[in-house]
Amino acid sequence: MRTLSKSKLLAFRQCPKRLWLEVHQPELREDSAATQASFNVGHQVGDIAQRLYDPRGKGVVIDPKIEGFDVAFARSQDLLQSAQPIFEAGFCAEGALAFADVMLPGRKGGKKVWRMVEVKSSTSVKNYHRDDAAVQAFIANASGVPLTAIALAHIDSSWTYPGGDDYQGLLVEEDLTEDAFGRAEEVRSWIAQAQKVVAKKKEPKGTTGAHCSDPYACGFLAHCQSQEPQAEQPIRWLAGKWSAGLSTHVEALGLIELRDAPDQMLNDRQRRIKAVTLSKKPFFDRKSAAKALAAHKLPAFFLDFETIQFAVPIWKGTRPYQQIPFQFSLHRLSRTGKLAQEAFLDLSGKDPAKPFAQALLAACGDRGPIFVYNAGFETARIRELAERFPRLEPALLALNGRVVDLLPIAREHYYHPSQQGSWSIKAVLPALCPDLNYAALSGVQNGGMAMDAFLEALAKDTSKSRKAEIEQQLLAYCALDTYAMVRMWSAFTGTDLAS
Repeated sequence: MRTLSKSKLLAFRQCPKRLWLEVHQPELREDSAATQASFNVGHQVGDIAQRLYDPRGKGVVIDPKIEGFDVAFARSQDLLQSAQPIFEAGFCAEGALAFADVMLPGRKGGKKVWRMVEVKSSTSVKNYHRDDAAVQAFIANASGVPLTAIALAHIDSSWTYPGGDDYQGLLVEEDLTEDAFGRAEEVRSWIAQAQKVVAKKKEPKGTTGAHCSDPYACGFLAHCQSQEPQAEQPIRWLAGKWSAGLSTHVEALGLIELRDAPDQMLNDRQRRIKAVTLSKKPFFDRKSAAKALAAHKLPAFFLDFETIQFAVPIWKGTRPYQQIPFQFSLHRLSRTGKLAQEAFLDLSGKDPAKPFAQALLAACGDRGPIFVYNAGFETARIRELAERFPRLEPALLALNGRVVDLLPIAREHYYHPSQQGSWSIKAVLPALCPDLNYAALSGVQNGGMAMDAFLEALAKDTSKSRKAEIEQQLLAYCALDTYAMVRMWSAFTGTDLAS
């Protein structure tokens, strides 16, 4: 019988096939950049937690990767006889093992007891966190630990970093003792079922679906999809929220092709996607698009932001996961059709928010429509800047009053077969303007890559030449976003741009 880690048991809870693959064919796993980033964030929050729960630095950290599992388990048992915080204490019992983020000593009835804290980088307690805590508590109790309580510490998104490397208040606890302790038999059954799955010689059967990303993105998705029939035009291209009837119908019949989606269960936009995809003929109601934009006269501005967020804030006055703008591109189209571009990019490592806001106000002037793509994002960032900098608030909020969103106009009046159900600017631009393509950009081709590039530029070990290269890549990427909007506006209004 194998000894299964907590992560393996949680993989089983998500999908038995995932567990089998984790054990028998781990080389097939392909974690996305987003998954790897979430791992990095978890490690960062864990490091902060050790400082918060051990402010005097008297605790002990166990590292099973260096020490080996057997030594780690033995050291954990020895340290449980002490009275100091333990980080990554290991326990093994009943065919399962786990390592606790934080173990805190205490006394109850004259006897030494322990309180466990599991640390998560989320901003609330999720149902799968409760499973996590139940497994942790079960294994610790089964291995003989005098455990009296278990809590989950998560990030308080309303907390504001005061600066000075002071992170008191970043984490908030929720006690899960009663729930976790009451699920011992449930956890024992998970272990037994998981052991049966692992013992199978052949990979279990299973189909892909919503569970492949809930609660975690599964790194075996590509492998599992390769075993399934491949749709020529996948039904998943149907954008927007599916009705309950459509979801049930598709699942019951195992439909994968867009052509098999029943028209009577689709909304107008979904029917358009289906019709355009099957006919391979683009839909473009230029007249209606032009009418929707007719009220917005030149000069006009085309604006796009790039932002960064940190689970653990690094700048005073910012909150966990707050989206902080560090770059914008602005194209200005004059009454005569002349196009000019301005940009802001701060790679200094200091909080870019205030200079960003000041540069934005200077670039946008005081009149003319400001076109964006998905207005909810830019207007929310502008409101946040207004809240942080009261003296700039009236001028910043005035910008929001000028914002015009091109996204709903694109959704209503344009669709190309190549969009595959998406109206992101990355999907619409190459369809509408074949001479432009994000894939042709060097280094930075999407928002995620922009954030990664920004972080790399701020790293202490990044050379000046590499930082200069990153700067050019970020400027080119953001500029293409706003130029794409200019070209979209031109196509929608039937206006020729001055050469």
